[in-house]
Amino acid sequence: MTAFIDPPSGVPLPLRLAILLAEKMTGRLMLPARILAWYPRAAIGSGLLESLVAHRDGRLDERMLKLVRMSASFATECPFCIDMNSYDYEKLGVTPDEVQALRGQSLLDEITSFSARERLAVRYARLVSQTPLKFDPQFIAQLKDNFTEREIVILASTAAQVNYWARLIQALGIPPAGFTEGD
Repeated sequence: MTAFIDPPSGVPLPLRLAILLAEKMTGRLMLPARILAWYPRAAIGSGLLESLVAHRDGRLDERMLKLVRMSASFATECPFCIDMNSYDYEKLGVTPDEVQALRGQSLLDEITSFSARERLAVRYARLVSQTPLKFDPQFIAQLKDNFTEREIVILASTAAQVNYWARLIQALGIPPAGFTEGD
């Protein structure tokens, strides 16, 4: 499977170096970055967005934010995003049963290994990923009772970032990069 378009043959040196660095860090061909090189401003803006993603912040640990990224990936049905954001989930203690729940193949409330905050974060990521966006006032009150304002912004921006990538990657027809091959 190939993307809808090929990357450009000529890429400005600074952008080429950034792409090579990203590929060295991930160990994968970063086709999204290569294709975005057709419009360097989009490549740079997207790269900045990606470089500033939260991986942990206070009580929002790596596991919680991985659950949010995975939830948004599954909600948007983006194969590249699912592949990338599900990579090494087990290293953060995410179980196969939890993955089934994140996929919507079992009920979130039936998985006792999720904390109450994790369940809320997953629900919020799903809400951020739906179209049209609808937020029940009771849910928002519950969210505010369990997360600080800063944490809510981090949760929302993390889910929104996955949504940005999901729409962009799918609009360009970019296939998964093979992060979870063999899993």
